[in-house]
Amino acid sequence: MKSQLISALRLTLAMMVLCCVLYPALVWAVAQAVPGQGAGVQVSRNGHVVGFANVGQKFDKPEYFNSRPSAADYHADASSGSNKGPSNPEYLAVVKARLDTFLVQNPGVKAADVPAELLTASGSGLDPHLSPQGALVQVPRVARARKLAAGRVRALVREQVEAGTLGPDQVNVLKLNLALDALGSNK
Repeated sequence: MKSQLISALRLTLAMMVLCCVLYPALVWAVAQAVPGQGAGVQVSRNGHVVGFANVGQKFDKPEYFNSRPSAADYHADASSGSNKGPSNPEYLAVVKARLDTFLVQNPGVKAADVPAELLTASGSGLDPHLSPQGALVQVPRVARARKLAAGRVRALVREQVEAGTLGPDQVNVLKLNLALDALGSNK
């Protein structure tokens, strides 16, 4: 019995060192190598932090590009997905309602042209990016609301496309909307 107790204590101490010291130290070291050093990439305008480039924010005014829907209502401290599968009737009703709202807000867009990312929340509920198509499909609404030429807004979207490192190209919605504000508007 004494040998089992000693073995259990050794294993407990080894796991404590591994999980409470070595693993956190490794995560910290990796975080120091990325932009923001693990604290997030702050985005500022006129010397004030307006958001983080790696955390989605809600944009629902017609003069802004909409973000991807959030199952966590954009609360970073409540990051989560909906946990509802694609055959769940409640989930399908939510997606249908989002599609109907999008089509009303974006007249002239066909349902088949609306990317799924504008209708479904990401796994974290805080995805800050859209595909270029997800942004481009919103150009007519944004241009109309801001009284800007659609071609100029479309060019701005293309300027904001970030090449995907390990995945497809993407557009950061916060940065796109800030660039849009920099263009000026007739609100």
